[in-house]
Amino acid sequence: MFTITCGLILTSITLNAQKRDSGTIELIPNIGYSRSFLSGDEVDGLDSRDALQFGVIGDYYFNDRWSIRSGLSYFSMGASVSGSELQPVLGSELRLDLQLGYLNIPINANWHFGSMRKWNLNFGVTPGFLLKGDINGQDVKDFYKSFQLAISYGIGYKIEVSDSFSILIDGQGLFGVTNILKDSDDFTIKNTGNSINVGGIFSF
Repeated sequence: MFTITCGLILTSITLNAQKRDSGTIELIPNIGYSRSFLSGDEVDGLDSRDALQFGVIGDYYFNDRWSIRSGLSYFSMGASVSGSELQPVLGSELRLDLQLGYLNIPINANWHFGSMRKWNLNFGVTPGFLLKGDINGQDVKDFYKSFQLAISYGIGYKIEVSDSFSILIDGQGLFGVTNILKDSDDFTIKNTGNSINVGGIFSF
């Protein structure tokens, strides 16, 4: 009986430690592998583009179920295309790589679920500010708008190491809703991307 009682007490303490109180703040530096592509007009033949993304996310808890998630992240988007898709004489060995680097500021509602709140599902919007635009090193930033807006969403799982530190593994998606082309009434092109990330959660 004593063993059972101790086990129940320890389980209760563990469960409570893994849930967050109102006012808890989590700081999450993270890095991940991203894949992006362009959608819209005249994008047939374009391939996806792979890159690294990194940033710092903050989570402010209203209760043990809900928090607001925001922060700063650098997300490299764009697309790539084989030279032969543009001109057969260029050959498939030549690849043109469009790199659009954005500073993103996600603003997502974050729902924590599961008996120990290890899972989270987040959704919201992400404004993005263009920092870099080039094709194989040649600057083309002036052809693209400096701002984009995307719908953002994701799911994650938390691995608790201690009361104040955990590891987060998550997948995030971005679905652009604004045209990224500047001075273009004839064509609409939008960014779409997703990433798989790992981060360290510091709780305060």
